[in-house]
Amino acid sequence: MSVTSVFESAAFGFLVPGAVVPGVLAVLLGGLAVWARLREKRREAQVGAEVLAARERGSDRARLQYPHVDLSRCLGCGLCVKACPEEGVLEVVLGQARVVHGARCVGHGRCAAECPVDAIALTLGDISERTDLPAIGDDLEAVGNPGVFLAGEVTGFALVRTAVRQGVSVGREVARRAASLNRSRDTAVHDLVIVGAGPAGLACALAAREAGLDFVVLEQAPRLGGTVASYPRQKLVMTQPMDLPLHGRLAEATYSKETLVELWEQLAATHSLPVQLGGALQGIQRRNTSRSGVEHATEVLEVTTDAGVHRARNVCLAIGRRGSPRKLGVPGEELPKVAYSLLDAGSYAGRNVLVVGGGDSAVEAALGLSAQPRTTVTVSYRKGDFFRLKAANEARVRAALADGRLAAAFRTEVATIEPERVLLREADGGTLSLPNDDVFIFAGGEVPSELLARCGVSLDPALRAPVELPGERGTGIVQALGGAALVAAAVAGFGAWQRDYYALDALARAAHPDHGWLRPSRAVGLALGVCALLAIIANLLYLVRRNTGWSFGSLRVWMTVHVTSGVSALLLALLHGGFAPRITSGGRALGALAFLAATGAIGRYLYAFVPRAASGRELALEEIQTRLAALDQEWEGDHPEYRNRVRQRVAELVAATHFSRGLLQRIRGALASSAAFQGLERELRSLGQQEGAPTSRVESLLVLARRSHRAALGATWFDELRGLMATWRYLHRWVALLMVILVGVHVLAAIRYGRLGWEAAR
Repeated sequence: MSVTSVFESAAFGFLVPGAVVPGVLAVLLGGLAVWARLREKRREAQVGAEVLAARERGSDRARLQYPHVDLSRCLGCGLCVKACPEEGVLEVVLGQARVVHGARCVGHGRCAAECPVDAIALTLGDISERTDLPAIGDDLEAVGNPGVFLAGEVTGFALVRTAVRQGVSVGREVARRAASLNRSRDTAVHDLVIVGAGPAGLACALAAREAGLDFVVLEQAPRLGGTVASYPRQKLVMTQPMDLPLHGRLAEATYSKETLVELWEQLAATHSLPVQLGGALQGIQRRNTSRSGVEHATEVLEVTTDAGVHRARNVCLAIGRRGSPRKLGVPGEELPKVAYSLLDAGSYAGRNVLVVGGGDSAVEAALGLSAQPRTTVTVSYRKGDFFRLKAANEARVRAALADGRLAAAFRTEVATIEPERVLLREADGGTLSLPNDDVFIFAGGEVPSELLARCGVSLDPALRAPVELPGERGTGIVQALGGAALVAAAVAGFGAWQRDYYALDALARAAHPDHGWLRPSRAVGLALGVCALLAIIANLLYLVRRNTGWSFGSLRVWMTVHVTSGVSALLLALLHGGFAPRITSGGRALGALAFLAATGAIGRYLYAFVPRAASGRELALEEIQTRLAALDQEWEGDHPEYRNRVRQRVAELVAATHFSRGLLQRIRGALASSAAFQGLERELRSLGQQEGAPTSRVESLLVLARRSHRAALGATWFDELRGLMATWRYLHRWVALLMVILVGVHVLAAIRYGRLGWEAAR
């Protein structure tokens, strides 16, 4: 036995004796698989309950943006769930990402940015009937009104980061158009008029200043900041870093309202932004102009405010949508104790306060007020529960309700506001009287539809481009394996070139003239081993990028590196070992590397099919249950006992085959499912005849019951198969750890052997 083999056997012997390695690994991997499956089942039950709760409360539907998951690519890693700052928007269901609380999505886009396989894209929900969103193109220009752009909250997107991005985009688009005009400038006509000095307007102004445009900013309020300036004191805004022209990156995840407003005021002063305060917008008119001796555009936009008129070739409307709060239209709303925003909760200590609304703004105000000494706070909300709150706000408000610090009057609406009390109208027709000193109404903002119409901006849904969901794009295997294919081709070519050497057995190779430089410990053989080690290190850097704050490169690029380097490491290690691995730490490391490549292929390319099929069965089951409910409504009051019996028996049938029992019970249930359903059919037909129900309706119910049974049974078996395949991730991780240990032992042995050989040569 060679010195290397002796040393490696001794080094590896303290870990596991070679004779029992396969058995120990089998036991460990089997135990890990069982543990992973049980853990996954518990998590599935919790997520399933959350999905049902979201559906019941209506928080599953997106308000505007939401993440669309490409099931052909999603591998269920859960990074999108961790990346989303709004808890509960996404969860891993049936092994793949799924939108749970779509109403909580505000468009951060971090889920899409962190997805390592590019399986998520932000898209819009169903806005085909919404009349509160302007008709704008991809460049944010109003449809049918060239030169008029919109940015910020007026477009329907409330996120500060989105508003900044839109403002910068408009400023740079106007700069691009201005650069293409080969003409003398008319100094009486601005390149750009920006209406609004909030996040979008100021970002647009900075981009315009950076591009050297002639522009002016008009703001009706007495200070900069827009909607942000009206937030309560010390309210935290933003949840992702962003970049501002002429300033650079705002690296913090959150900023207080005061910090942001102060920064904007400093930037406006530093860069001499031409801001005019105190002029409310009245409208925009398009005028044809001509002027002798000056070559300029013959059509300009006249922006009219109550402080004057400004002429420009382009206008950016960054006017927000909360400037005009939505009013309730009830008696007493004009009383001075009624307000539509809260700046300082501390001044309402010892008061009886009513907060109207169930959104985040209402809840945050109620929580701030309830923290004041001797203040009694009641929230009036027309729905039966809060359902569109951020997860943190929901947890805080439920804790306050449980502690008695806050009271909630659900399913109520304000009927009358009086000087010393408020009357609430209850859903059952009753009236609730509350002693009251102050009323805060958070019913949202009125879309400035009349003002937008005077500016030539339409809210007609027919003018908006239809929203097209991103389609499935496949696994992306070609891109991910492109680099590995090149390495494979090189290895195959080298092996073919030296086939007379690699075709020999281990003993015969020693006499081959090329053995001196092809053997693992010399020249090319050693270089191949070093390259394999470097590929393993590059492969592990993906985990560093994924699990730490290191942000060099996107996870998509690192996933490609991970796949390419993993396959390359295996091929290079095979060539390093001469395609004849021995029973040493190096040979075992090579085996672990091959296992990692196999499980990685399952996870990256094969695993997506089974959860997708299970999700399809789930969706089919949901659709069938919806159709059962619709058919039940069609019957109205006819045969109520029979209808209830059918629904009950179908529900029992689904529960008997779907996510309710252990594996052995499911196997027995599946074998007996056909006979069980035939018995159910006979029972329901007989019961229908007894009740005198029409035969056509009975048959319709039976068809849906049969489909429910098949969908539930299919989902059950897909779930078991998915659960079995889901263990690939845990096996992949632990075998990777074992491989790293074995590679370390092998490298130490090689270094030790090389040192012994060098000393012997001396």
